[in-house]
Amino acid sequence: MVDAKVIVIEPSDPQARTLTTVLRFLDLEPVHVHDLAELIAYQRLCAHDWLAVLVGPETVGTEGTELLAHLRSLPQPLPVIYYSGDGLPKLAERSGDLPWFHLELPVKQRRLSAVLDQAQSVRNGHPTQPGAAHRFRPSGTSRPMRAVHRLIEQVAPFDTSVLILGESGTGKEMAARHIHELSGRAGHPFVPVNCGAIPADLLESELFGHEKGAFTGALSTRVGRFEFAEGGTLFLDEIGDMSLQMQVKLLRVLQERTFERVGSNKSLRCNVRIIAATHRDLEEAISAGRFREDLFYRLNVFPVLMPPLRERLDDLPVLIEHLVQRQAQISGRHIRLDKAALQSMEGNRWPGNVRELSNLLERLAILYPDHTITAADLPERYRSHGPATWDMPGTAGAPSPQPSATDDSCSIAATTEAFEELLDHAETTLPTGGFDLKDHLSTIEIGLIRKALEEADGTVAGAARLLNIRRTTLVEKLRKYRLSA
Repeated sequence: MVDAKVIVIEPSDPQARTLTTVLRFLDLEPVHVHDLAELIAYQRLCAHDWLAVLVGPETVGTEGTELLAHLRSLPQPLPVIYYSGDGLPKLAERSGDLPWFHLELPVKQRRLSAVLDQAQSVRNGHPTQPGAAHRFRPSGTSRPMRAVHRLIEQVAPFDTSVLILGESGTGKEMAARHIHELSGRAGHPFVPVNCGAIPADLLESELFGHEKGAFTGALSTRVGRFEFAEGGTLFLDEIGDMSLQMQVKLLRVLQERTFERVGSNKSLRCNVRIIAATHRDLEEAISAGRFREDLFYRLNVFPVLMPPLRERLDDLPVLIEHLVQRQAQISGRHIRLDKAALQSMEGNRWPGNVRELSNLLERLAILYPDHTITAADLPERYRSHGPATWDMPGTAGAPSPQPSATDDSCSIAATTEAFEELLDHAETTLPTGGFDLKDHLSTIEIGLIRKALEEADGTVAGAARLLNIRRTTLVEKLRKYRLSA
C-alpha cells in the first residue's frame, strides 16, 4: 500500500490529526478534507486512484446521503471506512454495492491495516479472503520471471526468512508482498521498513518502539514495527544500508524472537516473518566489514534474485500493458504504443529497470494523452538508431571496416584487427566537441556480431564461440540490436 492515497473526511482537526498520523505510519498518503464540498473540489483538481475514504459519525449524520450519492457516482466505487464507537450506520444498508468497513474507536494500527487491506482488495476487484487475491504478483512470463514465481510459490507457505536480491527498480517489494499474500500470514499486516531512508539513530525506535521519556522528544509511548507486524510479515528493504550497531540488535531478535522497546527493560515476544531485500552485494559488504556475516546467513535462508529488465525483455509488452492500464486508472489518460515504438524501446538497456519504464510511460501519458505513441514521440535516449556507419567524427582517412552480409573476404580476425586499428586512430584524433561513445561502440559490436554469424554459417552457438562469449549473452545482444542469425 506504499504511496496509496486515503481521503479523511473529518470536520474536527484534532481527530483528523490522529487518523492521518496513523495512516502515515502505514506508509500511506492521507488527504484531510473537512466536508463533502472540499472533497469534491479536491478530486476535481487532483485525479487519483484513491484507496478508500474514512468518515466518522459527524460527517455521516450531516452529509451522509449526499456523500453516498457522490461516492456512487464515481467511475469505480470507493470503499468507505466508518470509524465510530459502535457498528455501521443505517446508511450503509442503503449503499447498494458500495463497500463499507467498520473501524472501532480508538483507532488501532493493526486493525486499521487489516481494514485497509480488505478495502484495497475490493478496490482492485478481488475477494477479501486472506490469501485469495494476487494483487502484488510481479508481472512477466519470461523464463527468468517464471523461475521467480516458482521460488515464491515454493517458499510462501513456510515461515522461512527470505532475502530478495536485485538491482533498484526490479520489483523487490512487489515480490515480498506476493510472498506475504500467498502465505498463512496474509490475514495479518505486511509492514515495510526502508532501512536506508531512516537515520541510524532513529531506526531502533522505528523497529522496536520506545517508552515515554526514553529520549528527548519521546512525549508518549510508541509501538514499533515489530509489534505492529505481529502475526504478519516485516519487510526490511535496503537491509544492506543498516548500521553495524543495528545489525547486532536485529540478529538478537532473529535468534531469540524477543526485543525491548527503547527505554524499557521488559522483553516482548514477537511472531513475525522476516523478508529482507537489498540491491547491494552483501558478500562484498561482509569482506569490507560493512555487514555481519552471521546476520547474512540468518537472512539468506532462501534467496530470490529479481532479474533486471534487460534480461527479460520478452516481458516488455506485458509490463507496458499493465503499467499503461494502471496509469489510465490513476490519471484517466489512455495511451498505446505502436509496433515501432515498442521495438525502439526494446533496444534500451533500462538501467532503472521497471521503475524507469513506469516513469517513462507516466511522462508519455502526460505529454500525449489519448494518443498512439510512435517511435518519434519517445525521448531521444529511448529511440533505437539502428546500425549506422563505422565512421567516427574527426576520423577521416581512418580504417573504416564496413561489414556486410555479402563480404566473404573479410574474416572475424581481420575485422577485429581493423577494429583495433580504428580504436587506436580514434584515440589520437578525438574531436574537440566529443562524440557519442556508446552509439559508436554499439555500431562496432553490431559489425563484429554480423561477421561472426557469417563465419559460423548463421549458428548462434558457433558465433558465440568466435566472439568468446556465452550463447545466452549473444542471444541477448541479437535481441537488443534486432538482428537475426
